[in-house]
Amino acid sequence: MTETSWVRSPVGRADRHYATRCGTKSVLVLVPHPVAGTRLFDLLPLLEADHRVQVVFTDPEAGDNWQAAQAFLRSHGGVVLPWPQARRSEFDLVLAGSTRGLDDLAAPTLLVPHGGGLGQYRPWRPPDTAVPRPRHHGTGLDPDQLMRNGRLRADALALVHDREHALLARECPQALPAAVVTGDIALDRLTASLPHRGHYRRALGAADDQEVVVVTSTWSPRSAFGRHPGLFDDVLAELPGDRFRVVGALHPNIWAHHGAWQVRSWLADALRAGLVLVPPEEGWRAALAAADHVIGDYGSVTAYAAAAGAAVLLEHTPGQPLLDGTPAAVLARRTPRRRHDRPLPPQLAAARKARDRTGLPELIRGLLSSRPGEAGRLLRRTMYRLLGLPEPARGVPASPVPLPVPVAA
Repeated sequence: MTETSWVRSPVGRADRHYATRCGTKSVLVLVPHPVAGTRLFDLLPLLEADHRVQVVFTDPEAGDNWQAAQAFLRSHGGVVLPWPQARRSEFDLVLAGSTRGLDDLAAPTLLVPHGGGLGQYRPWRPPDTAVPRPRHHGTGLDPDQLMRNGRLRADALALVHDREHALLARECPQALPAAVVTGDIALDRLTASLPHRGHYRRALGAADDQEVVVVTSTWSPRSAFGRHPGLFDDVLAELPGDRFRVVGALHPNIWAHHGAWQVRSWLADALRAGLVLVPPEEGWRAALAAADHVIGDYGSVTAYAAAAGAAVLLEHTPGQPLLDGTPAAVLARRTPRRRHDRPLPPQLAAARKARDRTGLPELIRGLLSSRPGEAGRLLRRTMYRLLGLPEPARGVPASPVPLPVPVAA
């Protein structure tokens, strides 16, 4: 990419004469993929109404990544700097949801986890091969991820749970000075959404006498959708439409890698049969707030579903190594698994009884966050510390998620 393709930048020296608001602190948001973007956009309301701050965005190493990251950023209307331009610019704070691009920037950096936090999975090797799986599929708290040339790659590392702090102390003690246990802002927003359950149900087209069943899958060949291409068709065929409203929530990586057109094409029969499909950018938390039941796999959405109070029925996804004590590992032990050779409605009823008998929602909430309801306050404190600014006097927003806008059939 040449300099002729650069854009007018509200944080660049060369373009200062175009500015209306001057003297602002600059914040760069790194969005290499929509998964990181969806989590980072939970942080941006913490900067709202502060005229001292200018936020811009970039897709690090854009030429090597999914087109979906660029589409995600364009849809939000922010200033998107080409990656070569961002690398040569100066910023007062970088917000990152992955380590990609961090080594090319010299600015105070806050690294936050996406999904249900770091330290979820054990390092894994594909079967029948000695080739290790790429390191970003390990715990995410090892030195290979967090260190470069003897230095920390981020000035602050947000952790959702004290369990992660203990794991970090074992795997990468050099990073402890940067660690801040903030809790889980995605969970806090989901919790703030629960009182508005009726609004989300109506937006999903559910009648008062219907039960909402959310079917969710993470990505990879071992995921529920990877192993069962007919997952949504089967559920719709088994659940009478007058009693159940079936909602689909697929991991953003599925949409990003295969394309929105292909996802809609694969699910065309299900959409015609009544599936309500939420888009990858937002909608999954609204669906969970509305859900009576969730059929899911080892992905973090299933854990959030359990925390929201839905009755969870697990799809069988063997071979995924989970760390003991994590929400996914606890769900794997305590949640009934779906049997494809048995009728589905009785299994949903059994999952509801299991939830009520075990008190699973409270347990999973405690495993997802050590600072329930505090993530916004703690993350904002960390961001403003790195910016070198006093925090605003206004309260920290804990806003419910927006109403879902289902994908058109």
